[in-house]
Amino acid sequence: MSNHFLKKSFASLSLVSVGAVSALVGANLTPIQLQPQLAFSAERDVRIAQVPAVSVGQTDDNFISAAVEKTGAAVVRINSSRSRSSNLRQGSVQGTGSGFITRSDGLVMTNAHVVEGADRVTVTLKDGREFTGQVLGADRRTDVAIVKIGATNLPTVSLGNSDQAKPGEWAIAIGNPLGLDNTVTVGIISATDRSGSAIGANRRVNYIQTDAAINPGNSGGPLLNQRGQVVGINTAILRGAQGLGFAIPINRAQEVAAQLMAQASSASVFGNQ
Repeated sequence: MSNHFLKKSFASLSLVSVGAVSALVGANLTPIQLQPQLAFSAERDVRIAQVPAVSVGQTDDNFISAAVEKTGAAVVRINSSRSRSSNLRQGSVQGTGSGFITRSDGLVMTNAHVVEGADRVTVTLKDGREFTGQVLGADRRTDVAIVKIGATNLPTVSLGNSDQAKPGEWAIAIGNPLGLDNTVTVGIISATDRSGSAIGANRRVNYIQTDAAINPGNSGGPLLNQRGQVVGINTAILRGAQGLGFAIPINRAQEVAAQLMAQASSASVFGNQ
């Protein structure tokens, strides 16, 4: 493949939230938006969910539906809004993405570009309950953010080990593409350790590549393995291509989340929740 082709491909890498402002991307990243006229897009080792010892093949049920049943209730819709001004007129920009609950007391993980800079964040559960979310921290470099909602006894995901993910394994994405809540798509893990430089992303992340369908609104949603464990956070696609989606490995996301929580705690943002 020629360097000329690669350079053209880099320019097409897109984040997959709908309508949210993206201050996170490098020069080669372009957010997808539904309205093209707007330049906007929507503890120490904190293992905040446990990995169950479940083997594939223990049941005759469809493993995809079993994984979705296990995890789907913990996948949320995140709506964000932020003020903007143009030609002396005030307004707001709305964005939509996805996230998933990692602790039953209301800790949600998502992409930074879904919530960063938002004046208001609303988190909607699969059962229809809606909560105001507080952004505890967002890291632009890795595109990881954590949000807190005021609720208890919530359904949670199980976290897998992304270091053990292998090309050819099943990959299941759940999210809210184009406003279609709790949409499930399936594919495989196409590659692991895909460097940001290889896809034109200016971030300190080596991505999981998948051909599970990912679209605007999937940003921040989970990428699952066949056991229903989260192995990545869906974050970007190559625009104009098919089957080229990218997820932040959950092990890396966990490291960043732990740092964000520590910073929030030291700032007395999280400690009294």
